[in-house]
Amino acid sequence: MHCRAYFLLERDFQELKENNFKGITAFPVSEDLMEWGANIEGLQNTFWHGLFFQLTIHFTSQYNFVPPVVKFITIPFHPNVDQNTGRVCIDFLDDPEKWNTNYTLSSILLALQVMLSNPVLENPVNLEAARMLIKDESLYKQIVLRLFSQPIQWRENSLEFPKDPHKLTRSIKAVSFNDYYKTWSGIATSKATEYYRSSCKCLKTQILLESIINRRKLN
Repeated sequence: MHCRAYFLLERDFQELKENNFKGITAFPVSEDLMEWGANIEGLQNTFWHGLFFQLTIHFTSQYNFVPPVVKFITIPFHPNVDQNTGRVCIDFLDDPEKWNTNYTLSSILLALQVMLSNPVLENPVNLEAARMLIKDESLYKQIVLRLFSQPIQWRENSLEFPKDPHKLTRSIKAVSFNDYYKTWSGIATSKATEYYRSSCKCLKTQILLESIINRRKLN
C-alpha cells in the first residue's frame, strides 16, 4: 500500500509534465517515488543559459509535511551552494519550520533555476564564490563558463522512469573545490580561502518561491 507521499509525488510529477517548464526535467529513480533525479538549465538571457546541472532529490514518507533533501551532483560555483556537498542554501529546505505544504517539486526546481543567476550574497555558504562575484563579476562569469561549458547529455522530454537511472546518476562527476581552485588560479592571482560554512538565510529565494506558488494558483 502506497503512502500519502507517493500520491502527492504522483500529483507533482503530473504537474511537472503538464507545464513542461523550459530548462527543467525531473523523474523518479525509485519505484516508491522517494528518490528523484533532476536537471536544470540556467535561465535565458543570463550567462548560465546553456549550462546544465544535475540534482538528486530525496523525499520521505513525511512529504509534504517536511521538505525533501536536495543536492547538486554537478555542483555549481555559486554563493548559495555548498562546494563540498552540493547542498543548496535555502531556508525552506534546511528548516522544516519554514517549509510550506504548498511547495511542490515544480516550484522547488523553478526557484533553484532562478537562484543560479540571482545569488543571495548575504551569509553565503560558498564564501569564495561570493567574494569573487562581488569583487570581479567578469572573472566569476569566466570561471563558471570554463567549468561548466560542456552540457550534460539528457533527453529533454524524458520524464518517464529510466531503465537504468543509477547509471545516469553515476555518469556525472561533481566539480570539487580543487577543480575550482585550478580554474581560477589559471585566470587570476587571488588565493583561495579556507573552506567556510555559514548559516543559510536565503530570504530572497524564499520570497521568489512564494511568488512562484502564487502565480501557479492563479493559472
